[in-house]
Amino acid sequence: MAATAPPLIPPDVRSRLRGLRLLPQRASGNHGIGMHASRSRGAGLEFAQYRAYEPGDELRQIDWKLYARSDRFFVRESERESPLTVWLLLDATASMQQADRARRDWTRLHAAKALAACIAELALQQGDAFGLIALNGDGVQLVPAGNGPRQRDRLHLQLQALQAHGQWPAQERLAPIWERITGNDMVVMIGDGFDEAGIALAERLAKAGRDVVHLQLLTVEERDFPFRDGHRFRDPETGDELLGDGAAIRADYLARFNDAQRRLDARLQAAGIRHDTTCLDEPIDAPLQRLFARRGGGGA
Repeated sequence: MAATAPPLIPPDVRSRLRGLRLLPQRASGNHGIGMHASRSRGAGLEFAQYRAYEPGDELRQIDWKLYARSDRFFVRESERESPLTVWLLLDATASMQQADRARRDWTRLHAAKALAACIAELALQQGDAFGLIALNGDGVQLVPAGNGPRQRDRLHLQLQALQAHGQWPAQERLAPIWERITGNDMVVMIGDGFDEAGIALAERLAKAGRDVVHLQLLTVEERDFPFRDGHRFRDPETGDELLGDGAAIRADYLARFNDAQRRLDARLQAAGIRHDTTCLDEPIDAPLQRLFARRGGGGA
């Protein structure tokens, strides 16, 4: 009997998702007021109904007069005006196979799949549509945008089957991205941030008016470079190799790596793209907590 695949979202992470909300940048204060437009219920302008208070809800949403009458906390929910579609743009090139020696069964792609499932769960909670676009050596793999639990199941099946291989697709193979993602959609890009073509795509999407969020996944070894002896370093996408003594090149590597990270941050910020970097030793929802926690609005 085949082993059952582990859940994409661990139970402890799922419980923390209640405190998050996918708030588009245009509604975060820089481009107007109020929640994004959606048919779901949230903290919008038109009152819709009450519901019981849950940890993570903003205190300003509590109806204190109702509390005085009932001795129970209720939150005022509101109808939002028009739907949001969230697109998960997932890097599935060969470099996403990378893992740390301390945990070889947890690759960058495993983390990316879990993170994508978390974002889909948030969209589902809000009643918003969501879809998946994965890119690897095969080109573009697509789960068209849709709503509801069945859409979540379709997305999970595609994520479970997704394999990392090859390089970033050529420009002419990216047409489905522009055919599917419309001007009011949110695009959440998940990858290692090392493909110049991927960063250029994020900039093009932002320039075209899409609300882009970039989530970068790094291994612990990329961040800390713990190598102390001779190693053969190999690029999984090009096959290029470098022989070097870890202790001898560590300082230069870290200086170059940190400089590259600063330049990437500045480049994405200049394009108006929200960005967060997380490592494989962090909780999978850590970047979402930093960007989308209700107490902090939409993040920056």
